[in-house]
Amino acid sequence: MSQEQDDDKDLEQMSTQSELDMEKKLVEQLERMGYERVEKCNEADLVKNLKVQLEKHNRIQLTSDEFEQIKDKLKKGDVFDKARMLRGRIDVIGADGIPKYIELFSVKHWCQNRFQVARQVTNRSAVDHSRYDVTILMNGLPLVQIELKARGSDIRSAFDQIDRYRSKSYENNSGLFGFIQLFIISNGVNTRYFSNNQKLNFQFTFEWSNEANERVNRLDEFAESFMERCHLSKMIARYIVLHETSRNLMILRPYQYYAVERILERVGYGRGDGYIWHTTGSGKTLTSFKASQILSQDPHVDKVLFVVDRRDLDYQTALEFNAFSANSVDTTENTKKLVEQLNDDACKLIVTTIQKLNAAISKAQFKDQCKAVASKKVVFIFDECHRSQFGETHHRICDFFSHRQMFGFTGTPIFDANTVKTKYGNKTTRDLFGEALHKYVITDAINDRNVLRFSVEYRDMVKPGDVVEMNDGSQIPASALSEEQLNHKSFINAPQRVDKVVSDILALHPSKTFQREYTAMMCVSSVDLLRVYYESFRKLQADLPEEERLKVATIFSSGPDDSDEFTGLEDTSVPSVTTRNVDAGRMDFLKACVSDYNGLYSTSYDATDSKSFYEYYQDLSRRVKRKEVDILLVVNMFLTGFDSPPLNTLYVDKNLRHHGLIQAFSRTNRIYDAKKSHGNIVCYRRLKDATDEALSIFANSNAKAGGVDEVISTVIMQPYPNLVDSFREEVAQLKAIAKTPDAVDALVQEEDQLNFLAKFRDVLRMQNTLKTFSAFHEDLESDVLDIDEQTLLDYQSKYLDKREELEAAERERRKKKPTTAGPGEGGGGNEDPNTDQFNFDFDFEIDLIKRDEVNVTYILQLIEKLKKGETNQKTYELTRDMILNVLQTDPELRHKKQLFQDFIDTKLPKLKPETEDQVEGFVKKQFNRFVVEKRKEAMAQSCEELNADLEGFQTLYEEYIYRDRLPDIKELLSVLSVKPKITARKAIAEQMREKMEELASVYESSES
Repeated sequence: MSQEQDDDKDLEQMSTQSELDMEKKLVEQLERMGYERVEKCNEADLVKNLKVQLEKHNRIQLTSDEFEQIKDKLKKGDVFDKARMLRGRIDVIGADGIPKYIELFSVKHWCQNRFQVARQVTNRSAVDHSRYDVTILMNGLPLVQIELKARGSDIRSAFDQIDRYRSKSYENNSGLFGFIQLFIISNGVNTRYFSNNQKLNFQFTFEWSNEANERVNRLDEFAESFMERCHLSKMIARYIVLHETSRNLMILRPYQYYAVERILERVGYGRGDGYIWHTTGSGKTLTSFKASQILSQDPHVDKVLFVVDRRDLDYQTALEFNAFSANSVDTTENTKKLVEQLNDDACKLIVTTIQKLNAAISKAQFKDQCKAVASKKVVFIFDECHRSQFGETHHRICDFFSHRQMFGFTGTPIFDANTVKTKYGNKTTRDLFGEALHKYVITDAINDRNVLRFSVEYRDMVKPGDVVEMNDGSQIPASALSEEQLNHKSFINAPQRVDKVVSDILALHPSKTFQREYTAMMCVSSVDLLRVYYESFRKLQADLPEEERLKVATIFSSGPDDSDEFTGLEDTSVPSVTTRNVDAGRMDFLKACVSDYNGLYSTSYDATDSKSFYEYYQDLSRRVKRKEVDILLVVNMFLTGFDSPPLNTLYVDKNLRHHGLIQAFSRTNRIYDAKKSHGNIVCYRRLKDATDEALSIFANSNAKAGGVDEVISTVIMQPYPNLVDSFREEVAQLKAIAKTPDAVDALVQEEDQLNFLAKFRDVLRMQNTLKTFSAFHEDLESDVLDIDEQTLLDYQSKYLDKREELEAAERERRKKKPTTAGPGEGGGGNEDPNTDQFNFDFDFEIDLIKRDEVNVTYILQLIEKLKKGETNQKTYELTRDMILNVLQTDPELRHKKQLFQDFIDTKLPKLKPETEDQVEGFVKKQFNRFVVEKRKEAMAQSCEELNADLEGFQTLYEEYIYRDRLPDIKELLSVLSVKPKITARKAIAEQMREKMEELASVYESSES
């Protein structure tokens, strides 16, 4: 069949295949693949089936008492506890007092589990009645849940449906659905999978692909490959990681799965090394550790050494690795401990640093003690192929261990085109490790939405007509400067130039980081230049109010050597501060910087003590990740291997090349939230050619120079003028649907309303990207964008109004649901998926609208300004309207608009602080009293409408606010003065819950 015919078939099915038809076809396909079909059943039937399946799997007979013991144990714990229970055995005591150990799921022999598929399983409780589309049972336990939506529907609606089930019904009755390990969602043409957790995030839903990274999206093809019985069981048994620290289940993405499989295959052969080329940010550490963990269970392997750099082995990493394999990690600098682990036969998995490994096999006092392990089967896995000292250590490992295999991971391999000469010659990754076993390059990761694209700006601070003052005091016309002079320290380090760059950064930073919602890093070419920048930031921010000053922190080596060019192979580890190789002047500057840091964060680190300085490095790393540092100023450190998802901007005043350029840029492109759409790179050097060259090597899985044009549009965003053209086009399409914001009210047909929502969401996405450019805010004030800021906000208000209308309609729909299920009910909850002509599931992406700086405290600050300026009637009215407009267009605060308006109009004019200086505390105090008073009035009115006891209702409400769990029907009915008829109880309970949610949305988090 041709591609055109295939597309026609898809279009035909999209218009004809319902959710129910899709469900039936999937179950029939799974039956053909060897699954046993379980007919329509309820949760109680599943419990009976569980007993039969466990008996068959364990080849025993269970008495009713023994099975009751099993049921009691299966009820205990949350999703994480049950995942651990699934992978072990549970004991039951027989009538004869002898324990029996029951295996719930075979982790080792995953193909020997028993496979069933069930449709339309119902799970009822007093407060909820759910019916699930398709459930995969293994040994009778529901381990995979599949939620389907009709072709043409948004796949996000299937995710939202599962999230509702997870929060409302999976723990009901026997709690068996708490054992679900992974979910699959599909609309027929798009299919994704993700692991079960207490909190679900759509960003962590994954598409499956083949080994060449080609996606497998169609449901029938996905089922054929991913849901093959042995493969699906293996994914659960081997490729779900139990993350002890966060108590989350993490399932590997397809490229991670293929990488581990290729390593296991190579070790199974017993010969040959290899490396995994997975782009920076794709989760190499998880992949490499999973390979280490599995290999440590191989009886043919004596030792597995997972080797990381010292800087990566922080407390959190050590805690996680020790959770996988007890006592596998020693975070001290003590090489003696590593030697003990190498000689301990019981210690199969060792996580160590490259520094300690090097010492163990090179220093005489340790080397002799390691002779016994030198001839054993040892597998080395390096989480990064190209640590600065790896060439030397690599030779020592090869010389010392006679029966070893080595595997390395890297996001930026070394090829002939970017090789760097060492004492062992020009070594490429292939020279060190052999062939690439699996490739997943940056273009693959961007296409899969696993990392973000880059927006690269080249900002030249020197205009042709400028007269440039050099560092030596001489003045030269800019047009007369050669390329060599432009890169000379006398120009680069000139305070005049640095001040211009810092002024530019201070102007750009609010837009680049969404008003400091994200953070930034700046890399410069030398410690001498870093000193000039550090002083410039201090000087140019001296007159700013403290809350407006950017928090700038730094770390660098106090050694004397600098290389102006960063290739990524330089030593970026934490330097020693006690060796002879310390420059006194730089040490004094480092001490001053650490002292500033101590003053800013109330710490007491010592730059002259190695232990304290390393703790400073770790504390700085944590604060950057927690968004407590606005700009991290570095030379080389932190440019490789440092992951901080909230970091979205890199300012560059340094020559970057090859490996180093991609590594440095990649500090900014980690997935974080919906608003972070790309990483910002702001270059103050002429790096266009270097960027293109690096992309030609690392964005091309064939690793051939050239071909930049093919990948540039994938990795690098379009320049600002092109983005503006795209934005104007989106605005034109929006106005074609609704010419003005008021015209949205005239959209009567549901399809027209959905078209408006979808198009305005597109505008929001484009606006979110453009906001990082300072020119965008200026263009909004002019007519360049064909829309002004107020009109955008007015459209946004209509967008949020429509969201509230749909949520209200959904509540009404839930009220009308029948309490019993008819035979035709489908997977959308309790109704037949074919009964709705139009599916209004829609992802509003509210995160694109939220502004972290807009909160109750911010609004109160505006009200304080309003009070101070109340003598000027015109200014007062303008400020009042602005406050109400901000409230109306904010998705979280708009529910509180009337509360604030009442306070402004009725209470604020009567407030009489003694002096203007008292306004701030006085207004806040009076507003808090007003909130308490209004909440009390609203609750009393609600209880009167509901015929509910005020004290009892208030107790339930406070419990709801504290635990974030709405009361069940029984609790709600207990506070009613008049007990309703049985047929009305569910609707009244739902009404009471709505009242509580309404009160919370208005009054909670209103006090400041």
